[in-house]
Amino acid sequence: MANTTNAPLQVAIIGAGFGGLGMGYYLKQAGIENFTIFEKADEVGGTWRENTYPGSGCDIPSHLYSYSFEPHYPWAYRYGKQAEILEYQRHVARKYGLGRHIRFNAEISATEFDEASGLWTLQLPGGERIQARQVVSAVGQLHRPAYPKLPGLERFKGKAFHSARWDHGFDLKGKSVAVIGTGASAVQFVPEIAKQVQKLHVFQRTPGWFVPKFEKAFGPFTQWLLKTFPILHDIDRWRIFFVAETLAYAYNGNKWVEKLVTLLARTHLRIQVRDPQLRARLTPDFPVGCKRILLSNDWLPTMVRPNVEVVADAIREVTEDGVITADGKLRKVDALIYGTGFTATDFLAPMQVRGLGGQDLRQTWRDGAEAYLGMSVAGFPNFFMLYGPNTNVGSGSIIHMLECQQRYIAQMAQAQLRQGWRYADLRTEAQVAYREEIQLRSSQTTYAGNCQSWYKTAEGRNTNNWVGSMLEFRRRTAQPDFAAYRTATQEPAASLSRAA
Repeated sequence: MANTTNAPLQVAIIGAGFGGLGMGYYLKQAGIENFTIFEKADEVGGTWRENTYPGSGCDIPSHLYSYSFEPHYPWAYRYGKQAEILEYQRHVARKYGLGRHIRFNAEISATEFDEASGLWTLQLPGGERIQARQVVSAVGQLHRPAYPKLPGLERFKGKAFHSARWDHGFDLKGKSVAVIGTGASAVQFVPEIAKQVQKLHVFQRTPGWFVPKFEKAFGPFTQWLLKTFPILHDIDRWRIFFVAETLAYAYNGNKWVEKLVTLLARTHLRIQVRDPQLRARLTPDFPVGCKRILLSNDWLPTMVRPNVEVVADAIREVTEDGVITADGKLRKVDALIYGTGFTATDFLAPMQVRGLGGQDLRQTWRDGAEAYLGMSVAGFPNFFMLYGPNTNVGSGSIIHMLECQQRYIAQMAQAQLRQGWRYADLRTEAQVAYREEIQLRSSQTTYAGNCQSWYKTAEGRNTNNWVGSMLEFRRRTAQPDFAAYRTATQEPAASLSRAA
């Protein structure tokens, strides 16, 4: 086994997507250069590097789906496409000198805390070990594909792949294809492939609520205006922000707003699907927001195409050449595409995290993930998460939420350097009080509706979504409440100076 690096990092960041890059920026703003971003792949990007399926893009407008410190980017589309979102992240890494802090092809398999030294040891491929005072997990939630558990999947002899592992070498033209799942990814790629295939069977477990997506490219004149008058970027950013906050208001127990959004979604469905039987099949029986609301102008028109079949019957089994539903009908297909999303409730997997006394975070979370402000867990000192439990937003920009957390964690790193404590461990009572608040407030939201979604565990506990406004989260994370932490003091080590 390789030797442990002698000089510890002040901060080790795991993941070079929006979370890790923004964390690096805020550490540099705080005057901290002694950090490394460990990335498992060979370039930045996170979920936007992984998801290259046809039609891949964002359902939050670009002017809000961007960092507040780099808002005036020349976006080509109102809603960013996968390739330009990935290029935006590359641009940020270049502009702010983050590249020299990134180690690519360096997946962290495990990290363990030593109380005596106050150091975390991170395990890398080949046995190399790195030590750090603080660890920030920026691995995200939407990067580990969830595969359906269906009898006979292993028998299928055609082509099969997940949307997040798209096989661009497989020609879909003229093929008969089954898509399993109708989540946010499927909503984007199904309209694209429906134009190519001979027959498309869309296997729907439950339908979703749709609202129109006001999508368009920014023309030359608009781009000139935005470049010449950057304040227009800022005005549009705030406009989008408050529209998103209004929609979130509908999810968080405000019935009159919920009714307005539901009316919009029902009207959208009625206009685009005239067939009453098909419309009934595409109408959810749960409140808007219980599952992620979907923005699309193309999905519903695709469902009425003559070469597309919406299959609401449960799948009984998969055979060598097709799919059999509960009614015994066999649909022969050349390919299976899984649009079944991600294992979002398995936070940090497959990385192993061991805290005080060797306690395993997965075991600690056996009844569902939880973290104070989505960042800290009692018994795991100096360990922080970005996009952790209950920080996803049903409406709004995750980048706003990430920046709130990044600023908070940077302040914690500054405090350790300034005050010289060995570590800060969240107090159990602070975590319990926060958990009880989240569970109580979750019960009053549409997330508690009778539906299956990636927001919740199999037992129905909301472990993913924030239950308030983005403005509330920003206020609550503006400054760390050090009373919520127990600190163990020591003299600052010379090796942990602010210089790299």
